[in-house]
Amino acid sequence: MNLEEYKGVYVFAQQVDNEISSIAFELLGKAKDLAKDLNTDVTAVLLGSGVKALADQLAEYGADKVIVVDDPELKDYRTEPYAHALSSVINQYKPEIMLVGATAIGRDLGPRVSARVATGLTADCTVLEIGDFPLQAVPGQEQLHNQLLMTRPAFGGNTIATIACPYNRPQMATVRAGVMQKIDPIKGAKANVEEFNPGFTPDNKYVEILDIVKSVAETVDIMDAKILVSGGRGVGSPENFKILEDLAEVLGGTVSCSRAVVDSGWKPKDLQVGQTGKTVRPNVYFAIGISGAIQHVAGMEESDIIVAINKDADAPIFDVADYGVVGDLNKIVPKLTEALKAEIAAAKA
Repeated sequence: MNLEEYKGVYVFAQQVDNEISSIAFELLGKAKDLAKDLNTDVTAVLLGSGVKALADQLAEYGADKVIVVDDPELKDYRTEPYAHALSSVINQYKPEIMLVGATAIGRDLGPRVSARVATGLTADCTVLEIGDFPLQAVPGQEQLHNQLLMTRPAFGGNTIATIACPYNRPQMATVRAGVMQKIDPIKGAKANVEEFNPGFTPDNKYVEILDIVKSVAETVDIMDAKILVSGGRGVGSPENFKILEDLAEVLGGTVSCSRAVVDSGWKPKDLQVGQTGKTVRPNVYFAIGISGAIQHVAGMEESDIIVAINKDADAPIFDVADYGVVGDLNKIVPKLTEALKAEIAAAKA
């Protein structure tokens, strides 16, 4: 493999029902940073049927070029045709870096594509940067520069691993949703579109979709919430989350939780914040009864304002909090809720 042939940072621009997923815009934002460090450009790869009109949106969020593979076989996501399309793009254009969102689709697609193009894949990354490998120079071993350093939680979130793929290309990663920042859209940007189609020959690996049933979410996605009231093991019981729900209702917010709460069976996994849950960036984040382990903090430290309530004055959560209250949450939270209710009522009067 001639590594010098591989150039550019590429992003798989996931779309569902001809609507580009938010993760694609997040990846383009990070791709711009990586491309700047490498003095190269950013290319979005858009797969689907009748999707060419979406290309300008990708340009608005930072794509210098958009490669479109448009074919009826790509109308709905199916592993085989999508894997064939993306691996064909990689073999044809030879990107140095290929980023895929760690969504249900990306987690299925990424490993299959990496196997087909004979490279490695680092899954569920939370940090991407350009640097040297090995990280520290080792006597007798060449230190390679301008490598993609891919950081992810390992061993159930109990440690952080930084991984490189120095001898194969592209350097591939799936990236957790919510951890990368979109750029401010460039209004009126027009895409430089290049159409490519490797051809599709359906075989016995092509799944036939008989029906698509769309589920209706009963809860707000915590990644979209502007205000989160998050509870940890210190809340004490699933019943005691009622006082957090009351506070969230007054604020027009959403309840979330730590991993300990999910492990205890008090709340569903969809509400978990942290390295093994979701990464959130609300305007206000209440950390109630949460100690502040690094695994949790990694999922919420980019919140605009962090308010911590904990009876342990030495809890690590206070190190990242903008405002902290030491005391019994069972007394503090109801009083805070009543005070906010009174303020809101007075403001409406």
